Amino acid sequence: MIALVDTIRERYHQVLDQIARAEQRVGRAVGSTRLVVVTKAQPIEVVRAAVEAGIKIFGENYPEEAVSKIQALGPAGVEWHMIGHIQSRKADLIAGHFSLVHSLDSLKLARRLDRFATQAGCRIPVLLEFNVGDETSKFGWPAADERAWTNLFPEIEMVLELEQLEVRGLMAMPPLFENPERARPYFQLLRRLRDALAQRFPQGKWEELSMGTSADFEVAVEEGATLVRVGAAIVGPRPPKRLA
Repeated sequence: MIALVDTIRERYHQVLDQIARAEQRVGRAVGSTRLVVVTKAQPIEVVRAAVEAGIKIFGENYPEEAVSKIQALGPAGVEWHMIGHIQSRKADLIAGHFSLVHSLDSLKLARRLDRFATQAGCRIPVLLEFNVGDETSKFGWPAADERAWTNLFPEIEMVLELEQLEVRGLMAMPPLFENPERARPYFQLLRRLRDALAQRFPQGKWEELSMGTSADFEVAVEEGATLVRVGAAIVGPRPPKRLA
């Protein structure tokens, strides 16, 4: 366990150093990007080691798995972020468990989250997820064509009107490339969309940009990411699934 904690701590600080250097390269304040450590499919022992290593923000993809970890760890002084697609039938697990939902990808889901948040007596901070690469495998409002952005405005306005949701910014998962520079135009696209939404809906909060993963987070930081999502580079590869 001690060796695992030390390994995770070393990797964590390496990534933090990379983020800081990327911030400095473009004149951003060091520390203006938060690191979300992704623990999807990792056993609870790894998550405990990560907490002991000093990690403060954890990202999970599946509500049921995340809630079981949250309950197992109890008050650990950390934030939990939901970063994966949320099936409508799992929306009731979100309210009260997560500091931020990165993956609000439809008006239907927004209305369900709002209803469950009302029942739970809480507000849910959310990011709007956009599909910037026109990929059928990705979720989110279609945003690859800038000329069609105005078509999104009516639904975005309806989301903003939901009283129990607090929209704080945008999230995207661009296509995965071996060369991270190829992801740069997609990060730039999301930033321009954020600026367009901020101009169209000044009543909203648009400060957050969740973009960048293990493969390209330095480029994302250079393009304005305030949240990057890094998993395997810190906690190691996900264990293989056991055969039944």
